[in-house]
Amino acid sequence: MEVVQVLHMNGGVGETSYAKNSLLQQKVITMTKPITEEAITKLYCSKYPEEIAIADLGCSSGPNTFFLVSELLKVVDSVRQKIGQKSPEYQVFLNDLPGNDFNTIFRSLSIFQNKLRKQLGPGNGPCFFTGVPGSFYGRLFRKNSLHFVHSSYSLHWLSQVPQGLESNKRNIYMASTSPPDVLKAYYVQFQKDFSLFLKCRSEELVDGGRMVLTLIGRRSDDPSSKECCYFWELLAMALSDMLVEGLIEEEKLNSFNIPMYTPSPAEVKYEVVKEGSFNIDRLEVTEVNWNAYLDETDLSDAFKDGGYNVAKCMRAVAEPLLASYFGEEILDEVFRRYREIISDRLSKEKNEFVNVTVSLIKP
Repeated sequence: MEVVQVLHMNGGVGETSYAKNSLLQQKVITMTKPITEEAITKLYCSKYPEEIAIADLGCSSGPNTFFLVSELLKVVDSVRQKIGQKSPEYQVFLNDLPGNDFNTIFRSLSIFQNKLRKQLGPGNGPCFFTGVPGSFYGRLFRKNSLHFVHSSYSLHWLSQVPQGLESNKRNIYMASTSPPDVLKAYYVQFQKDFSLFLKCRSEELVDGGRMVLTLIGRRSDDPSSKECCYFWELLAMALSDMLVEGLIEEEKLNSFNIPMYTPSPAEVKYEVVKEGSFNIDRLEVTEVNWNAYLDETDLSDAFKDGGYNVAKCMRAVAEPLLASYFGEEILDEVFRRYREIISDRLSKEKNEFVNVTVSLIKP
């Protein structure tokens, strides 16, 4: 499986699209907003630049793409008005893998720009947008061309499925039953990828430039702990049930593995220190419930079902991977079963995603 070619969120604006099923990711952006606001404020106040180049890496498509950008620009505009500075010009780079639905982003760009101009009012500098398809595990921008880099819920995805996972049969990811060599293979791939990411961004950021990165992670030292692997284990259960019924092939299930690693704060810190290009300003952990609609009001009956909500969110994320490997014909059945399993578990226990957020500065 060539990850660069098949890893992307569901495009468009349909019922199973990422645009319609990314409330959880928006909540994470909101939860980490104080860290992001602090970083962009410190950046602006350090030099009062006449132009600010911002890159959102793993931007996906849908409302979250512009939600993050608007929050950053509003912070800078508020600060510059308080101190009487002229507004900088903004260059915003939206990056994701080539399979991302960039068309949906740019079709809605003019609407967003008009809304932003009304929010910020007169005197705000122009904002230019550029789409940048490509893997962030490599250079994407000119040397010393960026001031601020943001990435939320993207860096836990690996550049490739780790090598040497033949013994990880039916697990699809790290699990409590995964052999030690499988756990090590995942960690080694994360180390390689994250270190390369840091090296590339250090070349692209100006001195004093900043990054805020949020990944799905874990508090535990155990990479196969329930807090970071359970949602994939439950999907593996749905696939295993379909295998028993002859709906999917055993060879396919045994060889399918998710290209993802959920690091602990200690692992993130270790890689940053080892790579050496950045200083850590903040390193924090938060949690968000699997069911993003848990505290929402005025919901339809369907959205009151936690299993329905979680399964739709996961389908928007995982469907392209599953479709490329097992075929599109199994998708409705897989996620119907997954919804039932999730509903059962949520009725018995509280489940949360753990988020690791790190704020970095290039000295």
